[in-house]
Amino acid sequence: MAGPIDLRLRWRCVPFEGLSVHELYAALALRAQVFVLEQNCVYLDLDGHDPAVLHLLGQDDDSGELLAYARLVPPGTKGPGQTQPMIGRVVTSPAARGRGAGRALMEQALRACAEHWPGQAVEIQAQSYLRAFYVSLGFVATSEPYLDDDIEHIDMRREFKAEFTVD
Repeated sequence: MAGPIDLRLRWRCVPFEGLSVHELYAALALRAQVFVLEQNCVYLDLDGHDPAVLHLLGQDDDSGELLAYARLVPPGTKGPGQTQPMIGRVVTSPAARGRGAGRALMEQALRACAEHWPGQAVEIQAQSYLRAFYVSLGFVATSEPYLDDDIEHIDMRREFKAEFTVD
């Protein structure tokens, strides 16, 4: 398999209205491919939050194919209990796995959060098996593991840092 050095992604972080029809279709298709089909988890992905969040797209620099995607959720979007920005719907295409796309996606997401919500911590609801990956990005667990759609998750938080750095 190809190494991370050959993966060149072009990043766009846009509000819902800034997505083209093709970008929206690609994002929803990738989310369904991974979260519904691969993870065998039937749930309503279209939760009503897409119009209120920023969409981070990592497209192959040559083909334009969407290889990485995440939602950046402003504070309060999910209700008054959500006081910090969140990164959610973090997903990489099977074609990009093992090539550094996940780390590049999270680094871009953290940079975008720092730009849009300076001085604020960032929260995620991570699948538990990825805990060490998120710890390597500076996140710490803030909950015990719990089931969400029959998949074990853990809440995590990364405190604000003046400059984005990977620990």
